[in-house]
Amino acid sequence: MLGKFMKYTKKYRKEWSIGFFCCILEAIFEIMIPTFMSKIIDIGIGNQDFNYIIKIGCVILLLSILSFLFGRGCSNNFSKFGNGFAAEVREDVYGKIQSFAFSNMDHFTTPSLITRLTSDVTIIQNAVTPGVRSIFRAPIMLISGVVMAVLMSRELAVVYFISIPVLGLLLYLIIKGLAPIYHKMQKKVDLLNQVTQENLRAVRVVKAYAREEYEAVKFEAVNKDLKQISTRAYSISMLNTPAMQLAMYGTIISIVWYGGNLVITNQLLIGQLTGFLSYVLQILNSLMLISAVFINLTKAMESFRRIREVLDETVELKDEGQAGNQVNRGSVCMENVSFKYSKDAREYVLKDVNVQISPGETIGILGGTGSSKTSLVQLIPRLYDTTKGTVYIDEIPAQDYSVNHLRNAVGLVLQKNTLFSGSVADNLRWGNSSAELKDIKLACDIACASEFIEQKEDGYDSYVEEGGNNLSGGQKQRLCIARMLLKNPKIMIFDDSTSALDMNTEKKLYENLKSHYPETTKIIIAQRISSVSHADKIIILNDGMVDEIGTPQQLLAHNEIYREIYESQQKGGILND
Repeated sequence: MLGKFMKYTKKYRKEWSIGFFCCILEAIFEIMIPTFMSKIIDIGIGNQDFNYIIKIGCVILLLSILSFLFGRGCSNNFSKFGNGFAAEVREDVYGKIQSFAFSNMDHFTTPSLITRLTSDVTIIQNAVTPGVRSIFRAPIMLISGVVMAVLMSRELAVVYFISIPVLGLLLYLIIKGLAPIYHKMQKKVDLLNQVTQENLRAVRVVKAYAREEYEAVKFEAVNKDLKQISTRAYSISMLNTPAMQLAMYGTIISIVWYGGNLVITNQLLIGQLTGFLSYVLQILNSLMLISAVFINLTKAMESFRRIREVLDETVELKDEGQAGNQVNRGSVCMENVSFKYSKDAREYVLKDVNVQISPGETIGILGGTGSSKTSLVQLIPRLYDTTKGTVYIDEIPAQDYSVNHLRNAVGLVLQKNTLFSGSVADNLRWGNSSAELKDIKLACDIACASEFIEQKEDGYDSYVEEGGNNLSGGQKQRLCIARMLLKNPKIMIFDDSTSALDMNTEKKLYENLKSHYPETTKIIIAQRISSVSHADKIIILNDGMVDEIGTPQQLLAHNEIYREIYESQQKGGILND
């Protein structure tokens, strides 16, 4: 599993190489200190040689300083490596998400992707940044300590061969219990993020229906589940410290008892026993570091798995178009198009659709709820690809255009209006990043948006809150239309994007579009017949199939679905005479 992530280490090869070199020298200098300490006791103090004590003391001080300096170099370089590694992973995951087609996004929930991009990457960062130093340093200290301890006293070293397997068994049992719990814990984090995100997005609906208490209870239940499983996970992981301390102190007691007997029988010097105990502490501390690394890595492995699911996701929409193909006229042709959102779905959302739209035509699309109007227009800019059949733009299959060019040539105002925090001008420049103020004003004039923008104190510099929460529905729709106009597309698609406008403003908007963009193809999805009464042709969709295509007059004369919508809206006073 970790092999896929090795590529992120290449950019920081220098850092981890220097860090590894510093780590080795740090360990070498540190491992030498107990040997010199034993000499101070056995030789310096034993012979009451003050000069020898000073000389060896200076050596120990020098070793300590060198160990500190190389330790600092080790920590700094491994910190750069670990944080850089996490940044590379985070950037790659974000880039992969940006490359997803809508069908790929359907495989993951938004809160889950946010958790993977933030929480999971942070878990990996917290495991790698300190862990990589421990991974290199602890084995060096462990092996060096064992070697030095054996050279100092083979008899006492026997204790290690009893304590180390015990430590290994304890660590195995802890990790075995943790792995499945961490998997469940991250799922609970996803769910908590989902509940939180839904509540914050729908805060106005929650307050309008006075459902704060219900949402609080729902959050409390999810939060309680996460608390319980987190408590369980951390209670098991926390066993590592007392278990290791138990084994460590048991080892020290055994060495003191056994080593004390050797000192009494003159088989071992006091300084050797003191130095041996120092190596014991180094060895056992190394084992504790290794155990901590394994526990953090166990948690990180679940995060690695979740991130790899994103990185391994096959992007279903391939950008294999030829750069030379350009949309110049804006004709659209659908031949025997069928579509379903999932390959495993039993039924098609669209079935055998055949549509011909000439350049500059205005086409209306009507149909009942669930008739797949939005699904139909999303195939034109390749937000989804057809399951069967072909969509032609200017008599060239849509797949033969580069995705960027096609989506720049097709302006789509979505049913759900999305604005970003920032100024009005910043939001409009999403349509054209280099648009000048005069271009922005012209687009707003056409979209009937300038009338409310210029009434604001700061005009086009007025602040837009996240999601456009400080604007009305009609204002958001007009800004989104103006933003699309700045792209100057060859095909304009309005997905029920004038529903919040009064009929006079809507009529004025479509008159502006007709006069300023006479050669641009316009496709209008609407619920009101008045919104498409000026269209050259209207497509009637019924249950994912084209029921009929004709002029408003032709459809009113003999199409049952159109006539039923017309009569119901006429009785409701929606239509104008």
